[in-house]
Amino acid sequence: MTQNTHILRTKLEVETEFGAFLGDTRIRLLEAIAIHGSISQAAKKVPLSYKAAWDAIDNMNNLAEQPLVLRSAGGRQGGGTQLTAYGKKVVALYRALEAEYQAALDRLTASMHEESDNDFQQFRQLLRRMSMKTSARNQFAGEIVGMRSGQVDFEVRLRLDAENELVAVITRESAESLGLTMGMEMFAMVKSSSILLLTDTRVKTTARNHLWGEVSRIHEGPVNSEVILTLPSGKTVCAVVTHDSIGKLELQVGQQACAVFKASSVILCLQS
Repeated sequence: MTQNTHILRTKLEVETEFGAFLGDTRIRLLEAIAIHGSISQAAKKVPLSYKAAWDAIDNMNNLAEQPLVLRSAGGRQGGGTQLTAYGKKVVALYRALEAEYQAALDRLTASMHEESDNDFQQFRQLLRRMSMKTSARNQFAGEIVGMRSGQVDFEVRLRLDAENELVAVITRESAESLGLTMGMEMFAMVKSSSILLLTDTRVKTTARNHLWGEVSRIHEGPVNSEVILTLPSGKTVCAVVTHDSIGKLELQVGQQACAVFKASSVILCLQS
C-alpha cells in the first residue's frame, strides 16, 4: 500500500505589531526594483499591474519606520525608483527568515506520517484562517500621543510622523477592551471612500483629520477616480472620488491637496 505523503510548502508572511507587512510577492517586487530601477519594469517582472505595484510600495512605506523605496518623477514609465539601504536590509532579512521557516516546515512534514490525514487537513484550514486580510486602503502605524475620555466616546491621537497626527474616536468600551495607554503603538485603518479632498487652505471643516500632501498619482476608473497624496514624510493617503470632483478641484499630479476625514471613520487595531 502506498502511503500518502504530505509536503508543506508555503510563503513566508512577515507581520509587524501593526499587521501584514511583507510577503513573497512584495519581496520579489523589491528585488525587481533593485535590479531594474523602474517600477513599471519591476511590476512586469513579478508580475503585477502598475497600480498594484504602487499600492504595495505605498503600504510598505506607510508601515515601515523608514522608507523602503525612493522614487522620483518620471510619468507612467516610473522614472527613477530605487531601494533604500533600509529596504535592502529588509529584503536580506526576509530571505534569511524564509530559509529558516522552510527548514522548520520540512521538519514538521517529516513527523506528519504519524498523524491522520484529517489532522493534516484541519491544520491547513487553520493556516488559511490565520491569513485574514483587510480591505481598507489606508493603513498607518502610529504611537498614541494623546487620549481624552468622554461620557460615551474616547478620543485617541496617533503620531504618524514629525508633522502629522491622526485622531480617532472610539467607544469607551472599545478603549477599555484594547487597553490603550500613552506611547502604545497602534494600527489605524481608513477606507478610501471615507476621505474627502480639498485644495483651498481657507476652507474650514468639522472633520478632525486634515493631512496635506502632494498629488502623486491619479488612477481613473470607469466611475470614480483614485487619488494618491504623498505626505512630506513619504507616507501616502488614498482617496476615491468622483470624476466630477476631479474636474471641479482641477486636480493634477504635483498639486497640493488635503485629505479630510472624520475621527469616527478611523478604525484602531492592536496586534495581539
